Amino acid sequence: MPGKPFSPQKKNGPGKKRPEGFFDSPWQLLLQVLIALLLVWLWQESVQRTTVTTIPYSSFLDKLAKKEIVECTITPEEIQGKMLVFPPAKTVSSPGKKEGEAKPGVTPALFRTVRVEDPNLVSQLQSAHTTYSSVRPSLLSQLIFSWILPIGIFFLIWVGLSRWMTRGAGYSLLNVGKSRARLVAEEGTGVSFEDVAGCQEAKVELQEVVDFLKSPDRYRALGAKIPKGVLLIGPPGTGKTLLARAVAGEAKVAFFSLSGSEFVEMFVGVGASRVRDLFVQAKGRSPCIIFIDELDAIGRQRGVRIAMGHDEQEQTLNQLLVEMDGFDPNEGIILLAATNRPDILDRALLRPGRFDRHVLVDLPDAQGREAILKVHARGKPLSPDSNLQEIAHATSGMSGADLANLMNEAALLAARRKAQQVEQADLLEALEKVVAGPERRSLQLAEAEKHRVAYHEVGHALVAVATPGADPVRKISIIPRGRGALGYTLQLPPAQQYLFTRTQLLAKIRCAMGGRAAEEIIFGEVSTGSENDLEVATTLARQMVCLYGMSKSVGLSHLIPSRPSLTEIPGVNGHLEYSGETARLVDVEVQRLLEQAYEEAKAILQRERKTLEGVTSELLKKETLDATEFLTLLPESAKQPLAAPQ
Repeated sequence: MPGKPFSPQKKNGPGKKRPEGFFDSPWQLLLQVLIALLLVWLWQESVQRTTVTTIPYSSFLDKLAKKEIVECTITPEEIQGKMLVFPPAKTVSSPGKKEGEAKPGVTPALFRTVRVEDPNLVSQLQSAHTTYSSVRPSLLSQLIFSWILPIGIFFLIWVGLSRWMTRGAGYSLLNVGKSRARLVAEEGTGVSFEDVAGCQEAKVELQEVVDFLKSPDRYRALGAKIPKGVLLIGPPGTGKTLLARAVAGEAKVAFFSLSGSEFVEMFVGVGASRVRDLFVQAKGRSPCIIFIDELDAIGRQRGVRIAMGHDEQEQTLNQLLVEMDGFDPNEGIILLAATNRPDILDRALLRPGRFDRHVLVDLPDAQGREAILKVHARGKPLSPDSNLQEIAHATSGMSGADLANLMNEAALLAARRKAQQVEQADLLEALEKVVAGPERRSLQLAEAEKHRVAYHEVGHALVAVATPGADPVRKISIIPRGRGALGYTLQLPPAQQYLFTRTQLLAKIRCAMGGRAAEEIIFGEVSTGSENDLEVATTLARQMVCLYGMSKSVGLSHLIPSRPSLTEIPGVNGHLEYSGETARLVDVEVQRLLEQAYEEAKAILQRERKTLEGVTSELLKKETLDATEFLTLLPESAKQPLAAPQ
């Protein structure tokens, strides 16, 4: 159901809010000043190094004794001044020149030396007839360089370290109790209901919220109260977050977005403080929408968990409940939340007056999947032979996120072969890649293993053709895909199914047993390649017996695991236990169903052994058979059902 991906808005465009960071104002101005001061200091140092000669204090005393020091300035740290520099060759002194004056070939040069505590320095300067003076630094400069500058440097280091340590969380230690909600301004989120497909009922429910935010006076005149909270419930990837953004985009109001986990911190009370700060900000930006994703992170049922951090989670939840009771329904604040686990939410959170309305965002049907594919096909050049309706029918059970990934994979495949358009073959290959994983042609199987895999996959397909209620075979391949899949038989239902009969479930178990049965018939023994098949078959058989009451020996009972998990308390969460005798009956009935399905699969393949060998030989040549190629290889006898599963 998710529509187009969110693209960043243009710089200084509508709804654009600059993200906060270390280098933003006023830090940016302070950083520029510091850089300017650093550049000035470097320039002064470079000039001084080229024009001023640094000499040891002993050389200074020697030159002073030779009366080569013309003048100097004495500071608490160093001595600076002018000295005479003689050329390498001796020059004859001109008569009439006073001592200390520059002679021909003698040039004055600037010097400096580190001062040493010398009580005889003044008398030596007097004897050398050197002009000297003393400079005392001002109180302001001492204050700046001795106190303000070091303290400022250490403060900047501390702030930088605190930002660096928490930059992943996006906050500093100074505002740990502040809300970390991301705000989108009134111009909108850039998403509308046109970008959301596959959930018409949910959009109708949320349209009322949009109408209230646009024209609240019409509702107030009739005394109607808009729901305080709307809870979006649905499996992962169905577009709950996108729906919330679409509501804000349609209403053109401020949109606060954050995850439930962003409230919880290692410090007790931080989450409650963030909840208070969030609602204070929301009341200041009314009308607005607050969206909390993954509400179950803070909304779990209280009092049934034994784990570290439950006090912080419960305090955060209590504060959220108080804040939802603390504002009038018509203040213009709408709280949207999303979760895929509504069964674990606290009942106080779901009562009327808090989350008044529950909107189901379920997996899309065939029409919804086609609409979602069309949304994600925007901006992708599709070839005329592309049939999105066929892809929609072949993707039963996929969410909007899965379909978005499928369209993206198809575009990547087309780009990989340097095509100008996305063709139907790319869509089908992307479907297989999403369902079964990427191809692993580099994995080379030995001939014996390759033959075994081929018989195994053809066994699945033949049993599916001869079993009433089984899903049609779309493709058979012995090209390794994904993790550990040496081959696969792709079966897809012809239409969306919400209910399964006992015959259909038994047909699935029989088809899962077809690969193992083919190996035993051809090779006389089985291999480890049936592990996943046995897992699927066992799970289905146990569900039939324990959950659906489809066993005569066990009876019409809904049996659940007798040992609850650590977070569940028997009698509180509704979990019951059953006796050991009932557990034994369940195990016996599950084993009977599996053995019966296995014998029925063997009977089908023994009857059509020639067909099994012929189809396998063709599969070994081509490595892949689609539905049309597979059905043309079958005689009419192979298409006759053996019997309906019992």
